Amino acid sequence: MSVVSRIANFFSPLESQVAPDKTSSSSSHTATPAIEGVQLRSQYNASSDQQLSMEEEEEVRHPYIHCMLAGGLGGTSGDLIMHSIDTVKTRQQGDPHMPPKYTSLSSSYVKILRQEGVRRGLYSGVTPAFLGSFPGTLIFFGCYEYSKRHLIDVGMNHSLAYLASGFLADLAASVVYVPSEVLKTRLQLQGRYNNPHFKSGYNYRSTLHAARTIIKDEGFAALFYGYRATLFRDLPFSALQFAFYEQEQTWAKQYAGSKDIGLGLEVLTASTAGGLAGVMTCPLDVVKTRVQTQVNPTETVSKGIPTARSSQKPSLKSSIAPGIAHQGKQSIRTISTSSPNTTLRKPGSVTLDTSSVFTGLKLVYKTEGLAGCFRGVGPRLVWTSVQSGTMLVLYQMLLRQLEAYPLVPGNGNATI
Repeated sequence: MSVVSRIANFFSPLESQVAPDKTSSSSSHTATPAIEGVQLRSQYNASSDQQLSMEEEEEVRHPYIHCMLAGGLGGTSGDLIMHSIDTVKTRQQGDPHMPPKYTSLSSSYVKILRQEGVRRGLYSGVTPAFLGSFPGTLIFFGCYEYSKRHLIDVGMNHSLAYLASGFLADLAASVVYVPSEVLKTRLQLQGRYNNPHFKSGYNYRSTLHAARTIIKDEGFAALFYGYRATLFRDLPFSALQFAFYEQEQTWAKQYAGSKDIGLGLEVLTASTAGGLAGVMTCPLDVVKTRVQTQVNPTETVSKGIPTARSSQKPSLKSSIAPGIAHQGKQSIRTISTSSPNTTLRKPGSVTLDTSSVFTGLKLVYKTEGLAGCFRGVGPRLVWTSVQSGTMLVLYQMLLRQLEAYPLVPGNGNATI
């Protein structure tokens, strides 16, 4: 029922009550039937709204294969669009030169483009990014829809169901996307093979060569470097992102009076959901990035004394570029293994000699205040808004296309 009809029904009893003052007492016999008619219409409209809501809930239960394909294509598109920016941020975070070679985002972007080009420069590491993004988002959306539907069917509050489903879906997908992120990040930092413009400490011929070398020299566990830190940031982000998105979609459909809310509201709900979740999880991103990207003390590296940072870093002996020897007094900067990482360490800020996220949060807040916890919140807001907007808008568009040209018959309750 539209807002106009609700307002009309609200005022119709008042109009029927004004009539007896202008006519005779006989109109009192007609007032009661009028009020009863309004009540009957209200009950009918309420039942119609409830039925419509149930029907719409059934309509959005697309087959699982549709959700997985739409999510995989949408998520991969969003990641590929942002890949060049991710490369620049990786170079900034993993730059071993002192002072750093890459400073601002814009100047670093132009420098990499001019010196190394697009394919081997800005889009280095795109192959493992694609190989991890597509199956990762495929798994994510399949697990998300499965969890969401079953949790709602057992009577869980819808908002809690969205929150829990996003959390579980990202946990399932992390098994795929974390190893691909390790490969992608090293290749992004390296650039081309035997790169004359940037000495990163890595020098792989291809994605396959990188995977083989890492497993051979560092062990299979090195592909999951930073796994725990990644989960601490990405699980809350995915849970909040989809809880916000589902709620905003509900509000948008109520505002539009239809399940087809139009491109403008699709972009608005998708981008604000990702942006808001990105802002709320910014402190986790700050701690994760600081722990993984800060420079190890020279004395600690030279003496071989393990610290929380040095103990988490895998050996670099397999990927040392020709002519680069990690000798006694050379500082080593570890790199983050999942994007988007939009926080760079402020010069002179406290060193986090801990692998605990909660201890790190306390140290940052104690020494730098609330502003330190939200350092880099602007770039993170832009990053997560664009990536989330691209992924979720394409997801909805592809779902509508698959609804018009279904791959499988039946509704979302099917096992496919």
